[in-house]
Amino acid sequence: MALSQLEVTGAEVYATTLGDELTARGHQVWYVSDTLTCSVKGTFFPLAFNRRSIPRRLWHVARLVWLIRRHGIQLVHAHSRASGWSARVACWLTRTPMLTTVHGRQPVHGSRKWFRAFGARAIAVCEAVRDQLVDVLGVPADQVVVIRNGIDPTAFQKAEMRLPLIDRRPRVTIVGRLTGPKGELCRRLLLDVLDLAACDVRVVTGSAVSPSFEAFVPRVTFVTDQSEVAHEIAQADLVIGAGRVAVEALFSGTPVFAVGETGHIGLVNTANLDHAMATNFGDVGGVELAMDFQQIKLELSALLSSPGGLPTVCAALRQRMLEAYGLQAVVTRVEEVYQDAVVETLRREMPILMYHSLVEHPSERGGHGNWTTVDMFERHLRLIQRMGFETLTFKDFHDKGFMHRFTPGRRYLMITADDGYQDNLTRMLPLLKKYNMKATVYVVSGETHNRWDVEHPTNPEVSVPLLSADEITALEASGHVEIGGHTLSHAKLDELDANAQAREIVENKQALEGILGHPLLSFAYPFGYLNESAKAQAKQAGYAYAVATDSGPRAMHQDRFQIRRIAVFPRTDVFGLWRKIRGNYVFRR
Repeated sequence: MALSQLEVTGAEVYATTLGDELTARGHQVWYVSDTLTCSVKGTFFPLAFNRRSIPRRLWHVARLVWLIRRHGIQLVHAHSRASGWSARVACWLTRTPMLTTVHGRQPVHGSRKWFRAFGARAIAVCEAVRDQLVDVLGVPADQVVVIRNGIDPTAFQKAEMRLPLIDRRPRVTIVGRLTGPKGELCRRLLLDVLDLAACDVRVVTGSAVSPSFEAFVPRVTFVTDQSEVAHEIAQADLVIGAGRVAVEALFSGTPVFAVGETGHIGLVNTANLDHAMATNFGDVGGVELAMDFQQIKLELSALLSSPGGLPTVCAALRQRMLEAYGLQAVVTRVEEVYQDAVVETLRREMPILMYHSLVEHPSERGGHGNWTTVDMFERHLRLIQRMGFETLTFKDFHDKGFMHRFTPGRRYLMITADDGYQDNLTRMLPLLKKYNMKATVYVVSGETHNRWDVEHPTNPEVSVPLLSADEITALEASGHVEIGGHTLSHAKLDELDANAQAREIVENKQALEGILGHPLLSFAYPFGYLNESAKAQAKQAGYAYAVATDSGPRAMHQDRFQIRRIAVFPRTDVFGLWRKIRGNYVFRR
């Protein structure tokens, strides 16, 4: 996490909250910044990004290159322009994937358009940021994704019942730094908007109380302990703020009057929530607007003097906030973008090999090319072993997530075999055991042999027996094979209507689950033929993953129901397999 912070900001809270959750998920997280106010579970390296002379920037780049190489950093996530510039150069020199979360409106000048320095992806915290990146700075739209601030809902709990306002002054809380545009906005709110005698005004900040704010000290309580933010928000009757502050307050059940650097939205409710989220609660707009403080004063005065008291944050509003800003979902989405950056920058993806039948005698070799000799298969396994690969099945991904394939210092590969031939038990399994490897076998359940090939009208195939129920059980019981579905009859799903697709997929899944006694995780489309309806039927049947052949995104996590595989043919020798499993095969085709 690369930041350039001189005091606590929303970007720092975002980065550290995100980083701590990533740490909890098993990642190793380092932080590089001028300062770091928030406590973190990772390691902090101070680096003065805000010193921006050319010699200093060269030092920043050199230091980052050292850190990346010394600690085996696999990805850099920047959070500011200053850190992003240096990180982009360091990542280019080390060929390290990089992305940037853009928290606010970017300055527009020629050098920024020429050297965007965002990396493989730009994460925009709201739609207004995204629109500026695409429309003004020219960042390709497919490189920008909107992911909002991640908030841990357990850290901002609704406060206990407050005393009725009739017995006291309303407590109005402003949260934010006292420097820069946010500091000037806070000063104007205290000077021109709020009635400091009628309200209990509290300013929660990580900044020192500068001379420009000292005049307010007798009438305003300044809280400079950042650990009190959650408590102060929960105890407030109304929070005035934008960005992350507004989100945290709404999670606490505290009403929010959204005022930011580019405009004011007013009291946040379900009617204006979409607009509020799109502008990060007034923090980011298409252009910076002249603030109408007189209008803000009128609205706040009416709100604070309302006979019915301040409105509460309704359940519907809190639910929508949870869906958009809940930390777990946000971090999962960020992990997906991390994978995008790694795969696209390195142009490498974990190989998933597709075999079919294993043959020993020339008479067993059919004309469709869906076989491999036993001898060649063993030579393939030796190569895989020599190259240091470990084999995975979809259960590994189901237990550990797709990010597992990027575990530092490990190389992973998947072996799959389609159709469920009897020789997968008699010939493939002994070799899997010998080399301590795993495979996923996709089984056709409604046939006893490869009838779909044998009855080919112009090019009939050699008949090969399929696995029986007992053989399927024995194959999985070995601990080296995971069973997946492959339809009842090896049907060309793209030629069937939805009902026929569902029958082929569902009845095959039910038959195999009846044999094995547990749900199946993955499915393979026969011939690799599919359409959107077939994908929908596989998902509806309860599969978590589905594999194709040579179609689908190059990055496997981008479509769990069209995962690309690499076919192994009779002519695939050891050198041919080496080319296919180096990692960049799908990018060179």
